[in-house]
Amino acid sequence: MVRMVGRQDADDAMQLAFMRIFRKLDRFSGGSSLETWIYRVATNEALQFLRRRKRDNVDTIRHEPESQMSQSGLRLEDAEMLETGLAKLEPELRAVLTLKEVQELSYAEIAEIMDIPEGTVGSRLNRARRELRDELERLGWR
Repeated sequence: MVRMVGRQDADDAMQLAFMRIFRKLDRFSGGSSLETWIYRVATNEALQFLRRRKRDNVDTIRHEPESQMSQSGLRLEDAEMLETGLAKLEPELRAVLTLKEVQELSYAEIAEIMDIPEGTVGSRLNRARRELRDELERLGWR
């Protein structure tokens, strides 16, 4: 959720996702694993959260102070640059990239979660990586 909506809004978005999961649990048909279904509900909630935020004209991820090293071991400056680059991606591209690189899901799992063909996962992932790389270069990533 942090990678999808940003650190400051992740708790709110996660709370909304948990509420949605709880309300829809009786609709889980068992056609996929429970984990995949939860990812799908949470990803959809994150995308909805981003759409609502965009309607409210709040497009940037705000940063909170943190230690010099982020949880992933990146320097704080690099972590902020990465989050800024991710924030520039379209929500669907950010979702695919996050599910693949952070959650380490397979193309098949991402396709099921996003309700798109596996080939579309690949093309969105390539586009997300390319756009993120270009944005990071514009920001001065070394």
